[in-house]
Amino acid sequence: MIALNETHDPALRSWVSSANRPNCDFPIQNLPFAIFRRAGSGEAWRGGVAIGDEILDLSAAVDTLAGMARAAAAACSGATLNAFMAMGPQAWSELRRALSQALRAGAPLEGKLRGCLVPQTQAEFAVPAQIGDYTDFYTSIYHATSVGKLFRADNPLLPNYKWVPIGYHGRSSSIGISGQRFCRPRGQILRAGSTEPVLAPSERIDYELELGVYIGQANEQGEPVPIERAESHVFGVCLFNDLSARDFQAWEYQPLGPFTSKNFASTVSPWIVTMEALAPYRRPWARPADDPQPLPYLDSTSLRERGAIDIALEVLLQTQRMRDNGQAPVRLSLGNFRHSYWAIAQMVAHHTINGCNLQPGDLLGTGTQSGPNPEEAGSLLELTAGGKKPLRLPNGEPRAFLEDGDTIVMRGWCEQPGGLRIGFGEAVSQMLPARD
Repeated sequence: MIALNETHDPALRSWVSSANRPNCDFPIQNLPFAIFRRAGSGEAWRGGVAIGDEILDLSAAVDTLAGMARAAAAACSGATLNAFMAMGPQAWSELRRALSQALRAGAPLEGKLRGCLVPQTQAEFAVPAQIGDYTDFYTSIYHATSVGKLFRADNPLLPNYKWVPIGYHGRSSSIGISGQRFCRPRGQILRAGSTEPVLAPSERIDYELELGVYIGQANEQGEPVPIERAESHVFGVCLFNDLSARDFQAWEYQPLGPFTSKNFASTVSPWIVTMEALAPYRRPWARPADDPQPLPYLDSTSLRERGAIDIALEVLLQTQRMRDNGQAPVRLSLGNFRHSYWAIAQMVAHHTINGCNLQPGDLLGTGTQSGPNPEEAGSLLELTAGGKKPLRLPNGEPRAFLEDGDTIVMRGWCEQPGGLRIGFGEAVSQMLPARD
């Protein structure tokens, strides 16, 4: 796992003044990557790095860099980050170090780089990678237990859950960037008391608070990635809203798992926070002593010492009525990724144990992230006990599941008491009425 270096120094400040503001998502210690262009310009999509409320245009800045950092920045000049992701950890780290040095207060490159900045408010974003494949995991034992109790009160966890990171193959074509608007989907529903399904718009649309994990370097087909090297194949992490039609899901999930309940829309945040930026927020990973301990290929000393990551995860809701009345979104839950039963390294090691060849840009979803307390639940399914106990919003509106016009906002950040904070930005999704 990545060691701390000069780029993590909490005392660093940038000549981009907005990066030095308290609670800024994008201080100089973060430097996440995205694909952007000036909004409405028709310009070519290209890579950028967030610094404060600005974007450093890497294609414009490439000539100010040298060596491997210059080659890495050039690889970010296309419409996706796949080529950069494929270069591997040394190139990622060299570019990060060079950008950190160039953006620090007093850096000699300030004069040249000021002209390479684009305000984030003037930009639009694209999905940052060509996602060849997408796998969704089920890594939160709290979510798995809560959902299991709704269907199997006496046996909420299936026997394999504590032994194997559960996952299924999802649909990458419907993954969209923050700001994604989607129509309420139609599908088959078996209503209570009926023996035959109907085709109808879903009545139980839910969000799922997840992290998305982007794969960097590929592994050859037939060659598993050892857990000790698993994170060297991970480029970074984003916010991920895996939208779900719970009524479709209840009817179709047996025997092969989710299908139309999950493939209509999913939303990623624009910014990918690199694994190197997350290094200061690593925590020990542990399995309860009375639980089965991982099989050797899913266990390591480094996992035990630093396998968990302290990432706060928040969900907010803004209804159409709230928006019309100028009311801000309200918080529904606040949890943390450190509670995940399975770690990122374990996801990669298990995904490849059979020789599966992951590719640059592939996305792994962590599954819904819920914590040990009810207010940390990462879905409405849990917060409302399957819709039986609707939430009452501050303006009096009830919510069991999402209604037309509802906007879900997901945020994430890492912080230490008295120390530095880095953020992930937002993943925003809005549901529109079903098409006729």
